[in-house]
Formats: sequence, C-alpha cells, structure tokens
Amino acid sequence: MQIIRRKDSLSFLKPMEQWLKQIPSHVGHYLAGFVDGEGSFNLSVRKGEGYRYGWQLGLSFNVSQRDKTNLFLLKKHLGCGRLKTRKDGLHSFVIENFNSLKGRVIPFFERFNFLSSRTKTNFSIFTKIVKLMDEKKHLTSEGLKEILELREKLNEGRGRKRKYNLKNVNLT
Repeated sequence: MQIIRRKDSLSFLKPMEQWLKQIPSHVGHYLAGFVDGEGSFNLSVRKGEGYRYGWQLGLSFNVSQRDKTNLFLLKKHLGCGRLKTRKDGLHSFVIENFNSLKGRVIPFFERFNFLSSRTKTNFSIFTKIVKLMDEKKHLTSEGLKEILELREKLNEGRGRKRKYNLKNVNLT
C-alpha cells in the first residue's frame, strides 16, 4: 500500500486509489506538465436568492486547447469531467463536480506534481478551498469569508477582473 504524506492534503495518510496506481508515471507527469502550462483552478462566486448568505460558490478545473488530443487523455486518466467545443473550434475539458475534484483531480496532482511555482500556489490554494468546503465551512459566515480571502489569491495577476470579490460580497 502506497501512502501519500502531504501537509494540507485531502488524501493525507489514505491509501492511494487503485485507479491512480494504474496511470503510467510518464503519462501522469506528461499530463501534469501539460496542465501546468494550460490548466486553471477556479472558484466562481454567484449572487442568488435562496443561497445561504446570498452567494453560491462553484469550484472548477479546466483546460482549453485547439487540439483535443491531450484533453481526451486527461478525461481518460482522471475518469471524470466533460469535453465542450465552442463555435470557434476551441475545446475545453471541465470538471465541476465536487466529488470528482476532491477524489480525482486533487489526488492526481498530488501524485504528479507541478513544476511552476504559479501553478503549485494555485493548486495549493484550490486544495485548501476544497478542504474547507468538504468540512462545510462555506456554510458559516466565517468560513465563507476565509474561502473568499483564499480566492483573492487564486490566479492572482492573471489580468481578469472579478465581478464579485471580498470587498463587495456582503456576508450578513
């Protein structure tokens, strides 16, 4: 039995899943390198009535490319997610299901690490957010605030403007 030992890991001291053991090392590292350059870990915040504190959080992992070969490879080895094609021919591989993010994406990239500090940082933040949400912390105002603070650091400096951020999300 192989044990993964990483601080702040959701799979901390749990046996590695069988599906993960079956991924050839060279394929896993290739896909991690591909995602390192092209992938994105995200947390969206949507305003809506009926949600606790009036906000819905949506986690996602995605990769977009003109060539879908590597996207199919990711889908095959992660065993989850969906492929979408835009009218302009851009293909996207997307995972939004919480259990798939927690049980597939995070363990995969804990085993097959990123090299760039930017992606390592974003993955670490994303993993912390998933852990907090798994512990249902997003259902409290303090936990939601902590998650939104982490989100401010996620994909920092990527040139995007967030519609909702910590300053304009009212948690009362």
